[in-house]
Amino acid sequence: MYLLLDYGSHWDYPKGHVEAGEDDITAARRELREETGIEQADLIDGFAHEIEYFFRARKGGMIKKTVVFFLARTALIDIVLSDEHVGYAWLDENQALSRLSYPNAKAILKAATMHLVEVDSAKL
Repeated sequence: MYLLLDYGSHWDYPKGHVEAGEDDITAARRELREETGIEQADLIDGFAHEIEYFFRARKGGMIKKTVVFFLARTALIDIVLSDEHVGYAWLDENQALSRLSYPNAKAILKAATMHLVEVDSAKL
């Protein structure tokens, strides 16, 4: 199951900014905790998917954002949402693909699913 957050106008993954002194993984763990309340999540080795995109700031200028997504497992299912979100859902791959708003988010989901299949195959 994949966790998606409802940002009010679109569905996407937990994400945010790297703060001073953080690496990408530390920032990802902090953002996950801040946005969902999830403190225990085990990263799955070998998956880091980076995207870049532009968005318009509230003051009107364009901002380039780079985001690195990681894949993790957690036993927690109850989420404590931050005030940035209006809802959440745990979804299987097909449900998540139909709900995600952006093509790059769908590409991340497909890459994550493929990685999980490869990891599970390697265990056999």
